[in-house]
Amino acid sequence: MNKPPVSISLSSYGADLVRQRGQGSFIDILAAAGATRIEWREELLTVEDPVQLADTTRAQGLESVYSSPMELWLAGQSKPNPELISTLRRAQAFGAKWLKVSLGYFTDNSDLQTLAHILGKSAVRLFVENDQTLHGGRIEPFQRFFTEVEQHKLPIKMTFDVGNWHWQDQSAANAARLLGRHVGYVHCKAVTRRADGKLVAIPPCASDLQLWEQLLRHMAQGVMRAAEYPLQGEDLLQLTTQHVATLARLGQPRLERAHV
Repeated sequence: MNKPPVSISLSSYGADLVRQRGQGSFIDILAAAGATRIEWREELLTVEDPVQLADTTRAQGLESVYSSPMELWLAGQSKPNPELISTLRRAQAFGAKWLKVSLGYFTDNSDLQTLAHILGKSAVRLFVENDQTLHGGRIEPFQRFFTEVEQHKLPIKMTFDVGNWHWQDQSAANAARLLGRHVGYVHCKAVTRRADGKLVAIPPCASDLQLWEQLLRHMAQGVMRAAEYPLQGEDLLQLTTQHVATLARLGQPRLERAHV
């Protein structure tokens, strides 16, 4: 049975370390750990050469997702964010097949025809993610958005961030039930509240993995998933290998012993 594709968001290794070492330094680790995809983080770029990274990534047999913090819809504007065109080009320069952005301020006035025109000129596919904001981190705007996406037959899938629903006190289970059929990418992270009241991402425990199993039942079999939680320790290869294997097992049917 083919294993589901597993990606690693490079933010998992910590912003300081990633900026210090450069995102290209993690390609070998991900390839050796058994990951199938790498998620470049626009906000952590320093002096990386996109063409060189694209070539090295392909040589290691990895595919790429390009993550940008841009919002697809800006407040008070019906047209898509004017940065979308340049961001799609940048994603393509990095060799990415997918660009991940936030939803932003989607309204009934948002211009899906213009969005369709822009996407039709790019080979990069779009993922739209639930973030931690009031306008982009709640279930209802995504329901309305993907209703429009279906009507316009747009090549857009959702990045379902399991942990981000906590920031707006939304139920991940309800979100999966209502939005699961639109999901093309799952960002996995557990969340806890620190003593100072701030929510933070943490690695999953057994109960988190059980929850993720339940959520994946509402999504396509073998949907791409990614670690977006701290992968920090002395042996990054061992740690990454362990979590790639854990995420690959999620949602996989268990082989039952045949009756004789």
